Amino acid sequence: MPDKTISVRIDGELVTAREGDTILDAARANGKQIPTLCYLKGLSAVGACRVCLVELSGTGRLLPACTTPMQDGMSIQTTSARLTLYRRMAVELLLAERNHICSSCVSNGHCELQSLAQSLGVTHIRYAYNNPRLPVDMTHPRFVLDHNRCILCTRCVRVCAELEGAGVWEVGSRGIHAHLVSDLKDDWGHAHNCTGCGKCVQACPTGALAEKGFAVHEMVKNSEAVSRLAAQRAGHAGSSF
Repeated sequence: MPDKTISVRIDGELVTAREGDTILDAARANGKQIPTLCYLKGLSAVGACRVCLVELSGTGRLLPACTTPMQDGMSIQTTSARLTLYRRMAVELLLAERNHICSSCVSNGHCELQSLAQSLGVTHIRYAYNNPRLPVDMTHPRFVLDHNRCILCTRCVRVCAELEGAGVWEVGSRGIHAHLVSDLKDDWGHAHNCTGCGKCVQACPTGALAEKGFAVHEMVKNSEAVSRLAAQRAGHAGSSF
């Protein structure tokens, strides 16, 4: 049975969408760009970063575009002064929570958080830095985990569980102490379930997960390959990463 087509308004423009599509799906299908960090096409959406917030006419609430399904007759605003303010606030809080000194990061110039901050005009942080000193896990023979640059988007958690089926990663603790853990809090190099596929590294939007051997600004991620693999598996085409 074909998907039901519904009519919605996005930024005042009347467009069609499929029933069950999220606001983000419908917006991107119609050329509307909504910023995201925790979202990666092909993985389940969790609405963790809150930078994809949009306005829904008739209510004062801001809704995460990546997890909110479209309904017939909805009117969505994807850009406004209010949304820019909230998106800047979300990015600033992420920057304040960990050590994101770009000049010494392997992903400098190729970082989604950095690019988003620049596009939103974030030139300084209005909040007090609250980042604890966190360790760097160098135990894996091929990869490195720098907890100081992690934004807890959980893209690595989801790609490992949903595409690789290994379930290596999870988030441990809460609040400012929340951090990635592998297996049963083993060092990454001692995680027996890790296959060494590197999908988590490619899915990571910052320099938190990286390949060894790269210097500052040399690490370029290929998250599109993760999305292509997810699409191929969903279509039962089969592929290797």
